[in-house]
Amino acid sequence: MPVTVGFISLGCAKNLNDSEIMIGHLQKAGMTMTPDPDLADVVVVNTCSFIDKAKKESIDTILGVAQAKERGEYPKEQKLVVAGCLAQRFSKELPDLLPEVDAFIGLDQITALPDVITSIMTGTLGDRNLVSDKSTYIPDYDTPRFRLTPRHSAYIKIAEGCNHTCTFCVIPQIRGRHRSRSQESIIREARMLVEAGVKEINLIAQDSTYYGMDRWQDGNRPTPRSGVDSTKGESLSTLIRELNAIPGDFWIRILYTHPAHWSDELIRTISECPKVARYVDIPLQHISDNMLSSMQRQTNGDYIRDLLRRMRSGVPGMAIRTTFITGFPGETEDDHRELMDFIEEFRFERAGIFTYSREEGTKAYKMPNQVHHRTKTRRANEASELLARIADEIGQEQIGKTIRVLVEAPGVARTAWDAPDIDGSVSVPEDLPVGQFADVRIIDAVAYDLVAEKA
Repeated sequence: MPVTVGFISLGCAKNLNDSEIMIGHLQKAGMTMTPDPDLADVVVVNTCSFIDKAKKESIDTILGVAQAKERGEYPKEQKLVVAGCLAQRFSKELPDLLPEVDAFIGLDQITALPDVITSIMTGTLGDRNLVSDKSTYIPDYDTPRFRLTPRHSAYIKIAEGCNHTCTFCVIPQIRGRHRSRSQESIIREARMLVEAGVKEINLIAQDSTYYGMDRWQDGNRPTPRSGVDSTKGESLSTLIRELNAIPGDFWIRILYTHPAHWSDELIRTISECPKVARYVDIPLQHISDNMLSSMQRQTNGDYIRDLLRRMRSGVPGMAIRTTFITGFPGETEDDHRELMDFIEEFRFERAGIFTYSREEGTKAYKMPNQVHHRTKTRRANEASELLARIADEIGQEQIGKTIRVLVEAPGVARTAWDAPDIDGSVSVPEDLPVGQFADVRIIDAVAYDLVAEKA
């Protein structure tokens, strides 16, 4: 009998992509997947550990599986494997803290999961901790993969790791240095997806605007503020133009860009490529020079304001999605007020607020002037209320417009301004075909969520 595996995937789209690769390898090895953990010989939990809430969710999920086995809800002989960012980040601590787990694998062991499971089931596994010290893995176009997204939407991981030293972030420690896939590999994967009926390609990386820079040669080594520049080699601009040239009717969505690497060339490229969704994800984190310096964001307030004006001028109708951190160490009321004024001025089409999470292993963890949790909460609430008001006003501005949507499910669609599992949705007539584009007329709006009828 083949081994039956239950899989739980937590965290972001980049983690989901890792889960798809693991499942693809399990299926290639002849193992059977089940959505019911109580029927599984092995349960794999792919974890996240970016902030405290993510770590808690990961730990609670792992313990939930172990406790269900103790209560007799899952098979007594069931095995448990913990994968992903939590295992990578706390590889030395977790084996002692979680004796219930049969094996820990990191980001470089995801393709070896079938062998790990086989060793567990045959009793030949030695050390439970299989996590390597540094992550260097990057997928290719022919890497076995089972997509967990709807048939019409897919993620393509164009790079892995990050070279930035943001003082609040543990990602470089977990996922290693930035490493880009070749443009040829990405284009081959995209062609296969489009031929399979995909209508939306979402480009993901820790820093998608840094794509290709690590492959530049002949003295073109990028600096922390290097902009996208196709004259120096493969870049996000060259990639977008090649993707745009693939035959078919589909969206290209750019996620996880860094403001330090934007350039006029990238803005012009987006403007000239009609398949690129008029939507950009660009986490700004703050606008105060004091905060941006402390966060080591390689930008300042004047740079960000100028960039946003050039983006909106160069690509009319583009939605800018961003996130901000409130309550970072040393944040003053003046810093907070500057952020509020900035949000009011630029009226981002999509935005979110994160309360600063103090993460061990980061530079910010040991910074003086940590902000009191009540102050952080108050500032986050004030920013959230402002963003909600602006979102409602922007939503009201859409009423009466005819827009193109991608139908997600019966009665549910998304606009080009809405990334999957992140932004809002559109309520549409239930007879619109799922997985296809449709033109609809907006008749009502509540913040980011719209209501539409057939155009």
